[in-house]
Amino acid sequence: MDNHWQPTATLAALRLRAGILAGARSYFAARGVLEVETPILSAGAVSDPHIESLSTRIAGRPNPWFLSTSPEFPMKRLLAAGSGDIYQVCKVFRDAEIGRWHNCEFTMIEWYRLGFDDAALMSEVEVLAAELLAPHRRLAPAERLTYADALRRHAGVDIHSDDDAVLERAAAAHGIDSPAGLDRDAKLDLLMGMVAGPQLGRDRPCFICDYPASQASLARLKPGLPAVAARFEFYLDGIELANGFHELANGTEQRARFAQDLDVRGARGQAQPPMDERLLAALEAGMPDCAGVALGFDRLVAIALGATGLAEAMAFTVDNA
Repeated sequence: MDNHWQPTATLAALRLRAGILAGARSYFAARGVLEVETPILSAGAVSDPHIESLSTRIAGRPNPWFLSTSPEFPMKRLLAAGSGDIYQVCKVFRDAEIGRWHNCEFTMIEWYRLGFDDAALMSEVEVLAAELLAPHRRLAPAERLTYADALRRHAGVDIHSDDDAVLERAAAAHGIDSPAGLDRDAKLDLLMGMVAGPQLGRDRPCFICDYPASQASLARLKPGLPAVAARFEFYLDGIELANGFHELANGTEQRARFAQDLDVRGARGQAQPPMDERLLAALEAGMPDCAGVALGFDRLVAIALGATGLAEAMAFTVDNA
């Protein structure tokens, strides 16, 4: 008999998951953060070279529609329309993300806080994670480590002075092959993802902050030199749980970054998705000063369970959906 109909998570795990989700909603309700829903389908798509969208067709429409990789763009449109603090629990979709800690369909909690910068939002992420995990484990106070310090400590490279050859040798020293044609950011990303990342948050939670300006994504840049982005990631047990920004609110600069992303995608032979013009219009209309973060809910549940992968924290994975 084919047992692939069975869920990958136990019923006890699913009850624990429901309890954590209820705790998250209670946390935001107590702070007056409005729960919202936004579309899963969009005419525009993310331009980030590290993320691939899934697309579909709608009868009577000539162009493909894209499944959301994050609710960020429509949520920013709500912010520009005057929503105030908002959060969302939703399914998101990313192509080519299948593995022990990846599933091409997963659950995200994303929220935005007006008047917060990246430092303030890091503090809130730490409080929320501690509250949600409290019944299952006690978290020590989190460490805050700059991107440069993390790679210096764990990969032995100086991102400001070491050339690409040094980065390639550092990767090779850790048994990692750098494919030909990788640009500098891709080499750094390889070291962060495969060398530094698995070592972060082992003794206590860890925030990686002050990303290189070239990896700002949708974050604003901080004043001073060297230029760094008001961006952070949150790690626990060597697993990346969240990615947050002090949000860029300048539509002209954001358009330029999207165009730069598309140039990188073109150079790498990746698909060229259309820019989200409605997001850019919202930024031009005026989005309030805010910080936002996306947290991988399935990974958080897996950590609470002490699981060895996402399958133990999800009812069904893509392999038995």
